Amino acid sequence: MRSPAPEDDAEYLAQYLAESRRVLRDLQAARAAMRQVEGRAESDDGLIEAAAAGQGVLTRLRIDPRALRLGEAALGRAVTKVLRTAQEEAGRQAQEIAERAAGRSASLPAPLDETFVRQRVEQAALDLL
Repeated sequence: MRSPAPEDDAEYLAQYLAESRRVLRDLQAARAAMRQVEGRAESDDGLIEAAAAGQGVLTRLRIDPRALRLGEAALGRAVTKVLRTAQEEAGRQAQEIAERAAGRSASLPAPLDETFVRQRVEQAALDLL
């Protein structure tokens, strides 16, 4: 969106506001999508499963009783690996959503600065003379 000619200020402002509203809707949709993110992981043998939300919070852990045969140390490593993988998957999904939202919001033009306003005031003063 280019800076408008003085006679097009009202139309430019309307377009700017419409684009701003679209970007805000996109950001709200991205936030909602992030709340729905769930990263899932499973151990190679399928005995341990985990899920994590987009913020990395554990939402589900299932350990098949047969996994207890692994022993304390091996079970701990296996659970840690599955939890970390689920969290990384959730983080990856959330990052993709954030990047898409950032890409769409990049279309919003920079806000008008004091130079723009000063030029308009000076032009109005000249027009009065």
